[in-house]
Amino acid sequence: MNNERPPVDRAPLAYKNDEFLKSPDSRPLRILSEYLEPLAHFRRQRVRDTIVFFGSARIQENGPLGEYYKDARALAAMVTSWAKTFRERTYRFVVCTGGGPGIMEAANRGAMDSRGKTIGLNIGLPFEQFPNPYITHELNFEFHYFFMRKFWFAYLSKALVVFPGGFGTLDELFELLTLVQTKKLAKKITIVLYGSKFWKEIINFEALVKYGTISASDLELFHFADTPDDAMEILKHALTATAAVPEPEVPAISPSAKPA
Repeated sequence: MNNERPPVDRAPLAYKNDEFLKSPDSRPLRILSEYLEPLAHFRRQRVRDTIVFFGSARIQENGPLGEYYKDARALAAMVTSWAKTFRERTYRFVVCTGGGPGIMEAANRGAMDSRGKTIGLNIGLPFEQFPNPYITHELNFEFHYFFMRKFWFAYLSKALVVFPGGFGTLDELFELLTLVQTKKLAKKITIVLYGSKFWKEIINFEALVKYGTISASDLELFHFADTPDDAMEILKHALTATAAVPEPEVPAISPSAKPA
């Protein structure tokens, strides 16, 4: 009688085991991946810093608020052309958006009009959100975790331009305003609210000061602009000093490098 047992199949390597990687036990690995993968791409593409455009996914070029789409596209093109004047080893003030339609598409499209790199930080949502066709291929990302996506909005950003939007835009704006107000960022971020009529109607900033929930000085944390030229002047004035800071060393990552 043969009591030998058949050989056991090899178990998959942990980092190739889909069942494990999708389990709650691997959540820290998934979170870390959403930090490390964009970091590797930004290093390879030599992206030093960004200007982030926020705004509604619902604003279309030929829709009721189409002027905001056109202005976002024009401003992003202006920003990208200006950024090209800094002849460095790294790319400065790269236009970055949430990667979806509407104002996000307009900004990515404007950057592409000026033949620049442009970033899309997409996220899986049940509606509205899908990558627009104007994102640089190597800088097109898909996130699962909102907080990791927000990290990348803030980490490289030197300025925000916030066009009219809904809950998502308001969430992103106030998150960054809070970080600036509480000095949780080790750098200065210029915040431009585009469309003063819209912003002053939906947010009564003066009332917040009146009731003592913010300080009068907090109104200096942002600027209003109503034309691409006005917004560009604000950005140039604020960022020229930043642009003069010497370039840091950017670790090189070889495209042919293999994991250890």
